Amino acid sequence: QVQLVEYGGGLVQAGGSLRLSCTASGRTFGSYAMGWFRQAPGKEREFVAAISWSGVSTYYSDSVKGRFTISRDNVKNTVYLQMNSLKPEDTAVYYCAARTTSVVETTAEGYPYWGQGTQVTVSS
Repeated sequence: QVQLVEYGGGLVQAGGSLRLSCTASGRTFGSYAMGWFRQAPGKEREFVAAISWSGVSTYYSDSVKGRFTISRDNVKNTVYLQMNSLKPEDTAVYYCAARTTSVVETTAEGYPYWGQGTQVTVSS
């Protein structure tokens, strides 16, 4: 029932920054936790970051922590992923996801709702 749309991807030089956004189209988050995942060519979908409904609890993969920041605005039904100090290995299609609980989850199987993805390409 939840519809998610990501945007903000693009081409950026290594060391640069991008901010991804994800909106729930015509829907409210309720008490849903949200996450970001990414998938590079030939690789499985990988957890990036997640945030509880309240925004108090956040989790990051080891590969992005210290560089990426997840946040949300429940009034706007929007989740953000601020990506700083980007590396070529960050190149992937990034997906936002939602789950029907306020508790955060870090596995793809824990998220029943997914956006269409947005491409992030980092050049060296």
